[in-house]
Amino acid sequence: MARIAVIGAGVGAMATAARLSVAGHRVTVYERSETYGGSLGRYAREGFVFDTGPGLLHLPAVYRDLFVKTGKEPLERCVTLTQVDPASRHVFADGTTVSLPNASRAGVVGALDQALGGGAGARWGDFLDRAGTAWDRSRRPLLEEPLREDPRVLGRDPYPSVRRRRLLRSPLVAGTVAEIGAWELTDPRLAALLDGYALSYGLDPRRAPAAAALLPYMEETFGSWYVAGGMRALADAVYERCLARKVEFVLGAEVVRVTEKDGRAAGVELADGRSVEAAHVVLGAQPGPGLVPGPAQARSGVRETPVPGRFLVLLSLRGAREPGAAHRTVVHAGDPAAEQEAVFGGRTAERPTVTVLRPDDPSTRPDEEHEAVTLMVTVAPHGPVDWTDAALRERFADSVIGQAAGAVPGLRERILHREIRTPAETSAGTGAEGGSVPAPALAGAGGAFLHAANRTPLPGLYLAGGWSHPGGGLAHAGMSGALVAGLVVEGDDFRGSR
Repeated sequence: MARIAVIGAGVGAMATAARLSVAGHRVTVYERSETYGGSLGRYAREGFVFDTGPGLLHLPAVYRDLFVKTGKEPLERCVTLTQVDPASRHVFADGTTVSLPNASRAGVVGALDQALGGGAGARWGDFLDRAGTAWDRSRRPLLEEPLREDPRVLGRDPYPSVRRRRLLRSPLVAGTVAEIGAWELTDPRLAALLDGYALSYGLDPRRAPAAAALLPYMEETFGSWYVAGGMRALADAVYERCLARKVEFVLGAEVVRVTEKDGRAAGVELADGRSVEAAHVVLGAQPGPGLVPGPAQARSGVRETPVPGRFLVLLSLRGAREPGAAHRTVVHAGDPAAEQEAVFGGRTAERPTVTVLRPDDPSTRPDEEHEAVTLMVTVAPHGPVDWTDAALRERFADSVIGQAAGAVPGLRERILHREIRTPAETSAGTGAEGGSVPAPALAGAGGAFLHAANRTPLPGLYLAGGWSHPGGGLAHAGMSGALVAGLVVEGDDFRGSR
């Protein structure tokens, strides 16, 4: 039995802690804030309840596996999962709307053909076939195995782009998300649909490799799921599972340094001056400067370029949610190119892409005559944009509400109160620099979209959570927990999760 210190109490870190405890280790989690869950936060006011992080779960099999491997009680006995249908409704800049059914390839193709015409559904279906090939080629090395020391297998893009022959010139081959939209999907609305998936994960469609096609493939193949009571309930369930497995939590305890002895990690030092010895240390949060010793720092997930964050407007509305309202509506930007220039250029967009979340969940509202609605936008992080500027916050919130008004009948007139959350609040609550939200790891682009390996150059120090392999998002963070636990328990013999 080894003593293990886990830094951070996000879901990836907690997933690691639960698995290690079941393997017989003594695990203590140190969390700088006064609560657990990381980005899976909750805000409540006068009977209205809102998630302040992800609104839906994709690949629930990751958490089903976690609960099976850490106890007799399966996930569905701890939380209630419901597939939302439609999976999403889309409002495009030209006013066209389409609702996409959940986990139904034929249904999506038919809906797109009916709404957009011109063979749009067939083109999207053909694209998903190619995305499925990318998924099959990269799933094992990208998601289920520790990052290899020589990751060249993931440097090649697994997406089989269509070669477009041109007279006396080299053929066109899509290498980015934006090029897939322009050269393979051709319809600007289909391009906006694909761009929206990338943007929602904090990826720039103009630069993200074509392999990002596996993100819509993942959602449309395995479905979109809602956790009753809000996504925070998933964090509650993972936390309770950790407690049941005898994981100890020390909240309000900031780790300022990973200590080193005889060339390996030896424990952690806390902000109050205490030192704690440990045989292994798992870093489950974004590492700040000076936290990780010497050679591990360069490969510990510190990013040189700003990563986008999220701007939220939490709306308490009078009036009942109308029958048949979609759980998730995406109102696409009026000018996608201008939005991308703004988000990845450190500015605010005038008419951004807005995701409108309207859960049909009685526990999120005081009664049936009211509704809790969340508006979510991908934005530049705090720093390039001063998200503490009160006037800017209010002005941008007005713009976001204006964009969302077409998705919620009588939106402005129904507002009782609104709460604004920006990357500045994310930074303060989670410690992530600039309030950035990590994107999933992607193959291609010579490995530029991979994350730091779970095993660091410093023996005994491991990385878990969204800032490490295989990247951000609830599913990917959960996968990191399985990978780190396998590395600690099996060592060099570990070849990946099963």
